[in-house]
Amino acid sequence: MPWYLYLALKQLFPSGKRFPFFTAISVFGVALGVMVLIVTTSVMGGFHYELREMIVNKEGEVQVKAQGLMPNYPAVVRRVESVPGVVAATPYAGTSVMVKFQGRPAYPLLTGIDPSSVERVTRLRQYVVLGSLDDLDDDSVILSSVLARSLGAGVGDSIEVYSPLLVEKLTKDEVFLPRSVRVAGIIEFGHQQLDLSTVYCTLRLAQDLFGLDTTVHGLYVRLAPGLNEDEGAARINAVLPQDIRAFSWEDLWSDFLWILNLEKSMIFFMLFIIVIVAAFSVTSSLLISVIRKTREIGLLGALGAQPRQVAACFCVQGLFIGILGTAVGLGLGFGALAVRNDVVMGIARATQRDEVLRRFYQFSELPAHTAARDVVLTVVLTIVVSTLAGLLPAWRAARLKPVEALRNE
Repeated sequence: MPWYLYLALKQLFPSGKRFPFFTAISVFGVALGVMVLIVTTSVMGGFHYELREMIVNKEGEVQVKAQGLMPNYPAVVRRVESVPGVVAATPYAGTSVMVKFQGRPAYPLLTGIDPSSVERVTRLRQYVVLGSLDDLDDDSVILSSVLARSLGAGVGDSIEVYSPLLVEKLTKDEVFLPRSVRVAGIIEFGHQQLDLSTVYCTLRLAQDLFGLDTTVHGLYVRLAPGLNEDEGAARINAVLPQDIRAFSWEDLWSDFLWILNLEKSMIFFMLFIIVIVAAFSVTSSLLISVIRKTREIGLLGALGAQPRQVAACFCVQGLFIGILGTAVGLGLGFGALAVRNDVVMGIARATQRDEVLRRFYQFSELPAHTAARDVVLTVVLTIVVSTLAGLLPAWRAARLKPVEALRNE
């Protein structure tokens, strides 16, 4: 080991002494910044990850939509399923309706699905908490959990569904009675907005309610694992006519994802200021070390040490502090993520704001997903900034003349 690296370690961690105070403060400052960055980027990444999983499990990676209604959809399904990388496709029809139970109305989105093919594309079964997807027929519906609670309806109850065609029929002096259906199950996605306004029924029932005859609004498409959604959509578009287009889930949710990514980037750079402040602390402690060890630096120069070696001694100290602080910060960050829900929900219950938390975050739990690129970016930037923090003290030490340094009192 070069002597200047050995000397840098001995100055940071002297033998026979407790952990030096200045080193501890510098390492803790860097660790705090890394911990905050890991927790923040993981939570923001969790929203993106949970949103993707929920959408893909609910609708597939790609949706195929026509400019209007999609006639002869079985032929479109066969054409889409012939595309390499497409696992399956299933038709759907959906729009807003009014549902009513015991005088309590609600206005959810009713989606008609094909029970014979929907499970090849979606993962709706795993979200059903009461009843069963197998019980869904042309005279029944599945309600989302929050919607069911707001209506006071449970499995086995009969509710009334009012079609959007009701107003159109009234303008023609026709009577269009609401459809009475049975609640076959309760579904819960874990996302407050979806759980508040989602109803599923069979495709035939939706076609009757919406007056679609044999047409549908679109297709849900499941892609093979590993196939990029945008590439899959491009392959599907290559075999479809111009009036029917395929869109990846990111295309359909592009505005929301852009805002989410913007928030994540802005929060990252604002919180990175903590690391920069910690770097100033490193610079300050190393400058104090240079002043305190002026005569020792002069002695090194008198013994033949070159200025760049003296500078490396202090610059490497910044590198070591950055590495150690990053390691400690990663441990603290992942530890904080492990107990994040307990802490957040504990605070919410103590302040009696747990329902408010669910309403504003839109998730039942605080999600977290740590992307490898976020960790790498945090580690690299932190170590680089900490190393740069040692440049000023290193430059100051390298400029000391041995004779003048030895005369220092």
